[in-house]
Amino acid sequence: MDNPPYSGRGGSKTPSLVQRLSEEFETSRVPEGFMAVSGDLASTLVAPHIPRGGGRTASPSGEFPTAEQVALENETKRVPSSDEQTIAAEPVESTDKHPTRRPLEHTRSFDNGYHFPPKYPKGEATKQALKSFWKFFTTPMGFFWTIYGLNIVAWGGMLFLLLCNAAPAMCYPTCDDIDSPRRKWVEWDSQVLTGLFCVTAFGLAPWRFRDWYYLLKYRIMGDFDGLRRLAGIHRSWFRLKGSEELAVDVGPENIPEGVPREVIPTPEKNIPNAPLTGTRAPATAVWKLDFVIWSMVMNTFAQCGLCGVMWGMNRFDRPSWVTGFLVAIACIIAMVGGYVMFLEGKKVKSIEGVPCNDRDLERLARDKEMGIPHWNNIKDKKPKEKKKKVKDVEKA
Repeated sequence: MDNPPYSGRGGSKTPSLVQRLSEEFETSRVPEGFMAVSGDLASTLVAPHIPRGGGRTASPSGEFPTAEQVALENETKRVPSSDEQTIAAEPVESTDKHPTRRPLEHTRSFDNGYHFPPKYPKGEATKQALKSFWKFFTTPMGFFWTIYGLNIVAWGGMLFLLLCNAAPAMCYPTCDDIDSPRRKWVEWDSQVLTGLFCVTAFGLAPWRFRDWYYLLKYRIMGDFDGLRRLAGIHRSWFRLKGSEELAVDVGPENIPEGVPREVIPTPEKNIPNAPLTGTRAPATAVWKLDFVIWSMVMNTFAQCGLCGVMWGMNRFDRPSWVTGFLVAIACIIAMVGGYVMFLEGKKVKSIEGVPCNDRDLERLARDKEMGIPHWNNIKDKKPKEKKKKVKDVEKA
């Protein structure tokens, strides 16, 4: 008679570990690639860096701490609490040398007390950006992406100069001679860049093909659960149809039982945070999600073709146009897909708001006391008037 398998403390935990890792992979966000990391760093030039979870959030009642409350907490100058006391005259723009008049309706806080972060002077914003970059650089992933980016720029720049014949001394006996130093360095640069491009194309392939599977599951099999999972993975920029009708207090920590499940992601914990402005972004067109996922998958496929050509053929027999075509296609589709994500993410943030830290609220309180309010939008700029309204006024 066979003995039953031992399941005590010394039993294997491998099945449960594999199951847990599998569940986490199914809903995890795609790791940021080089372009995404570069975009995050570039954004610090116009806005202060806010650590995850470091921004001010709404209270249980849905109200945000006002600039005055934060100023009093940090023992700064007392600021009047009512809107009537903030501006004795018409407000002026946040420039000390050349103040300009502006209407009040675009500078007031939202009903819940929220205000977009203020825009800082270029010098102060640059200083803060350098501090943020140093914090990023001193992390393991920050150091890796910095070195990776420098290699891309250096080797790519050298290849560009060689293709432009910027080094005539290498054209011996001629520039196009297969054994000339120029042609040899073009080959070496191309090989290095091919290897560098493999880092993101193949390193992110598991997540890209996971998203592709969920998309095909939705498009071909009609399984709406696939789209809900993608909505949770891409919660930073994608919104499901009908989600704009949800109550403004619905978020990861507050999901009422009566909420339709087709308007929230799977799992439910990946639902977007409650909008800071009290207004939800409209639903995102599904074709944009199609485009982003297909572009990333095609980037990996193009890299496979590039590797096959570069490493499967020698430089004497390899057609030069094939290498240029695959490199161009791989780069263009990845950049366009990332640009769509950037635009949609910016649209969501401009409607739902971005967190303010204590430094932002102190600045708002100080400028409010001085009669220098800020435009209450993500750019802190005067909203553009629609041409239709201007024509209607001219006709009247």
